[in-house]
Amino acid sequence: QVQLVESGGGLVQAGGSLRLSCAASGRTFSSYAMGWFRQAPGKEREFVAAISWGGSSTYYADSVKGRFTISRDNAKNTVYLQMNSLKPEDTAVYYCAAGQLWLLPKQQGDYWGQGTQVTVSS
Repeated sequence: QVQLVESGGGLVQAGGSLRLSCAASGRTFSSYAMGWFRQAPGKEREFVAAISWGGSSTYYADSVKGRFTISRDNAKNTVYLQMNSLKPEDTAVYYCAAGQLWLLPKQQGDYWGQGTQVTVSS
């Protein structure tokens, strides 16, 4: 059982930065790959980034490559998403999930957080 809670969302201007955090309960966090997802109003949920259980492998959607960085600290049971050069089209509710690395891009996770709102003004 893994409980996930996102934080760090908010309102920023285009070109600004935010760092999202996803805190997990328990001591099984390091057994899972982790992913970040987002869903904007009227759009399907989309994959943003993923990181392997050990943190050695990372994957990004083309839309965020070079701007976003995913990382994890297993000792703190936390995964992060550093978002730089934010654009209005990044506006969405951001979710973190724990699951199998090859399934995360299909929005299939074993555990999901409740989401945090990110709004980027133009």
